[in-house]
Amino acid sequence: MSLLKTIALNDYTQLFVWKITETFDELFQSVALKDVSLARLDSMKSESHQRGFLAVRRLLMEAGYSDFDLYYDEFGKPHLGNGKHISISHSHDFSVIVLSDANVGADLEILKEKTLKLAPRYMDVSHLENLSKSDELIKATVVWGIKESVFKIKNEIGISFKDNIFEDDFNLEDKKCGVSLQFNDKTERFNIVFEFIENYVFVCAFSSIPI
Repeated sequence: MSLLKTIALNDYTQLFVWKITETFDELFQSVALKDVSLARLDSMKSESHQRGFLAVRRLLMEAGYSDFDLYYDEFGKPHLGNGKHISISHSHDFSVIVLSDANVGADLEILKEKTLKLAPRYMDVSHLENLSKSDELIKATVVWGIKESVFKIKNEIGISFKDNIFEDDFNLEDKKCGVSLQFNDKTERFNIVFEFIENYVFVCAFSSIPI
């Protein structure tokens, strides 16, 4: 399929989406990997994860980078050598990367009933009131993505999705909302945008707007 689409999330943030239809061999032959990435790829037991990993490297190429520009810190957070902020997510048939001038966290989730069943464990379920069953599932998935995205930015031990990350109520058609992280006697605010890609939900959190 190659690059499915790019979306400008705002003036300083770009989303790149890859729909994975290629075989492992097709993807592997199309990218150059550094030794540490080859070792990481070899350690993956699932071919789906391997293809997602390789599709991310193809997206880097589409954005003008390569695997050699990408590195991970001790907490597993990705970085680019030029200081541009990056976040990465993969789910089943899609891989995405987000590039931004602001610190970002991105998450991609396929719609599945289990997410809605688990909603009381991670969100304020009153935010699902007065919705159709299908919109309940979509909104619960967006909220899960919100929590994941904020956690990717902060990545601190002890943060609870249910007890520390609180989304403002929102309408699905708005495709944006705010969220608060209350942790270690501090409250931080984040801006959220989200998109729908086939039967997936994409969510991106921003910690601040660059000046």
